[in-house]
Amino acid sequence: MQVLERIFGIIVPVFVIIALGYGYARLRGRTVQADMAAVNRVSMDVLRPLLVFTALAARDFDLAHNSLLIAAGAAISLGSGLLAWPVARLLGYDVRSFVPPMMYNNCGNMGLPLAVLAFGSASLSAAVALFMACNLVYFSFGIALLRRGRRADATAGAVSPWQLLLSPMMIAMLVGVVFAALHLNLPAPLFQALKLLGEACIPIMLFSLGVRMVEVSFKSWQIGMAGAIVCPVAGLLVAAMLDFMLPLTAVQRGQMYLFAALPPAVLCFMVAERYRQEPDKVAAIVLLGNLAAVGFVPFGLWLGLR
Repeated sequence: MQVLERIFGIIVPVFVIIALGYGYARLRGRTVQADMAAVNRVSMDVLRPLLVFTALAARDFDLAHNSLLIAAGAAISLGSGLLAWPVARLLGYDVRSFVPPMMYNNCGNMGLPLAVLAFGSASLSAAVALFMACNLVYFSFGIALLRRGRRADATAGAVSPWQLLLSPMMIAMLVGVVFAALHLNLPAPLFQALKLLGEACIPIMLFSLGVRMVEVSFKSWQIGMAGAIVCPVAGLLVAAMLDFMLPLTAVQRGQMYLFAALPPAVLCFMVAERYRQEPDKVAAIVLLGNLAAVGFVPFGLWLGLR
């Protein structure tokens, strides 16, 4: 009962903020998109990179200590894609539409706030380690899969993987890894200022996720339902195998299961739209996946908190 109460206390604040974002967008209509565009730009270009950098550059972040967790995150992302591949073939879906969202879960907008609520602010660095692993897998193997079999003109206007890797988020991640590896420290007042700015993006990310969900329709609900189930189930299967193989601490084990149970990320829809890879179907996967998270995320937390 105590575990269920803890899970309830973790999940409810997250979905309340998401629901408030959704309700605000429904109430205000299309004007919200223009209002949120500037907020999202600041969050993506400044606040979120600072959150990642300060978590990695913190004095208590040990790159070697989190190396197994990084490996677990990469294995879950790759393993989910491998398990999703035959499902896509069996159901007749284009693997370029179905598999990449299975490899990149919502470890940013939903995963980081959930990790803080579930395991405390000290666990943020471990959540960022998983986030880093997921990003590296998606922006290498995932983007390569999206580009597979395309002629040069078929991706006209699409963002190259190198451009995505040079985004503020990825740069902050790489700089943070350098600080962690070399044990570099910023002056305490400067670090605290950057940390405060970074932490501001946690509620903003959840609110923005709720606003974004208004844009997505229930078209192509069949592939959406399949993706909503396959993404967390595949992740949890891989996590269960890793649980027997890796000597993780109790907190790392909990973080791993939470990470594995997360739904597909909203970014998958944005990337599919840029690559013109059936964005309506990817949008359905993202929408129904985030709705299904109401059931899968508590289950993942229960597995991790046992």
